[in-house]
Amino acid sequence: MGYEIPKQFIPVEGKPVVMHTLDNFEHHAEIDAIEIVCLESWQEEMQRLVRQYGISKVRWIVPGGSSAQESIRNGVFHLDGICSPDDIVIIHDGIRPLIEPFVLTDVIAKCREFGNGVTSMPYNEQIFLVDKEQPATSTAYIPRETLRRVATPQAYTFKTLLWAYRKAFEEKIGIYGSSYTNTMMVELGVRLYFSSGSDKNIKLTTPGDLELFKAYRKMKADE
Repeated sequence: MGYEIPKQFIPVEGKPVVMHTLDNFEHHAEIDAIEIVCLESWQEEMQRLVRQYGISKVRWIVPGGSSAQESIRNGVFHLDGICSPDDIVIIHDGIRPLIEPFVLTDVIAKCREFGNGVTSMPYNEQIFLVDKEQPATSTAYIPRETLRRVATPQAYTFKTLLWAYRKAFEEKIGIYGSSYTNTMMVELGVRLYFSSGSDKNIKLTTPGDLELFKAYRKMKADE
């Protein structure tokens, strides 16, 4: 992103990205409590911002780990003894600030029905396989109707999350590289259930993403 601060703290309209994200959970009727997993050196600033912006559902701020999976594990393990087995826990990236209410509603509904729900969208581009012997060519493709793009929010029952993160870290399954909760679950043999997604639910990774977020905000303000 090119900033000297973590991207979730970059201000947009004078308000840090992560506070825009938290607003969506704060104002959704089915969200009872929020746990933030945060870089340890930024916890004090996070606490200050939560108070400043009135995010009243935040109950806990937990230190993150050295990877996404370690951070999620820390959050899950902290809830042991707090959550009941069948409580629904939603995992979401702090740098996805454009969560529409129906996306949260549907991921909760799918989890309530099936034990998990993973936000997803159809894949609208064609995917071709690179030829191993001639990498600049292809003779095969993957039908796009067999593919789904997945993102956060993702919802799981607490008992499933606790079991999965204990097993994954004990047996070193699905915790390295770009692994996330959804990929880890599949590696552990869990069937995932797709819930509704939205093209607006962008992840702020590049300066271009940040400009797109600002444009969406302006569009909403002009409505």
